[in-house]
Amino acid sequence: MAKKQGAVGIGDLERFVADWGLKNRPKTKRAGPKLEKVAIIGSGPAGLTCAGDLARKGYDVTIFESLHKPGGVLTYGIPEFRLPKDIVDREAGYVKSLGVNIEVNFLVGRTKGIDELKSDGFKAFFIGIGAGLPYFLGVEGENLNGIYSANEFLTRTNLMKSYLFPEYDTPIRIGEHVGVIGAGNVAMDSARCALRLGAKEVHIVYRRTESEMPARIDEIKRAKEEGIRFELLTHPTGFFGDEKGWVREAELLKNQLGEPDASGRRRPVPIKGSERRMKLDTVVCAIGQGPNPLLPKTLPDLKLNEDGDIIVDDNMMTSIEGVFAGGDIVTGAATVIEAMGAGKKAAAAIDRYLRR
Repeated sequence: MAKKQGAVGIGDLERFVADWGLKNRPKTKRAGPKLEKVAIIGSGPAGLTCAGDLARKGYDVTIFESLHKPGGVLTYGIPEFRLPKDIVDREAGYVKSLGVNIEVNFLVGRTKGIDELKSDGFKAFFIGIGAGLPYFLGVEGENLNGIYSANEFLTRTNLMKSYLFPEYDTPIRIGEHVGVIGAGNVAMDSARCALRLGAKEVHIVYRRTESEMPARIDEIKRAKEEGIRFELLTHPTGFFGDEKGWVREAELLKNQLGEPDASGRRRPVPIKGSERRMKLDTVVCAIGQGPNPLLPKTLPDLKLNEDGDIIVDDNMMTSIEGVFAGGDIVTGAATVIEAMGAGKKAAAAIDRYLRR
């Protein structure tokens, strides 16, 4: 096919099989009930997968989710046009059908700590809270109104259904000229959301060239097809606002590529005297995110690496006995399928641990 018409779209085939499976999935038989209670902290892809596998083995599983809907990044991070939310709802419903209890609006570490949950009878824990701490540029004017982290922008759009305003009374302010800083998949999602929310012009501002972009090739292609503009070898050095504190312009500086850095990509080197101003009413900062720090901060015995990710052993157990972790909180920001794989591996490890 690749020689004549283009390569087979494996993702499209996977989507077809998954849709067929949802319609034809047989009722799952659970193992005989066990007495052990297991707490899953976070209802993203790692947490849902781990909970489902443990429930099928007969454990008494409860998922604790800090937000008001389960799904984690599947619900608040990935746009509706890329992942319809009814698919996420069906998957969460399937996990519930296995006997899993999902407690929403429950922030472990604040609502209750792990020690309190142990007192409630939980014998093992899985932490799957993801990478929800946004990174910022650290430049002048970044606190102006109209400048969002990609986390906030996508959460407002997806979880709070800003894309359905005024059906849902949760608007997000979108100006005519939008700039998205970064060129990963999250940046492409943010740019395409901004276009759907009414922006006339959306610019991707990236400090390297297209060949260094971390986004998937098909996501870049779709962004171009929808009219997203690309400002390459460019990075912002500051933002400027009006008298009411709303962003109105960005100062941009051109780069040239130097020697490779630690990532293996050529380092962007600023070109002196190449400054220019661009009119922007909305800015989305999509330059990456780090591990969610809310729960780890409440666990002084939990060992973290230099990036703040949780350290686990070969069995995915943390430095705290009976507490396991997986997904982005361990690996850093990665893919949904990798998080699901971590959830499956952790479920098997928790089963072995409780059997012992």
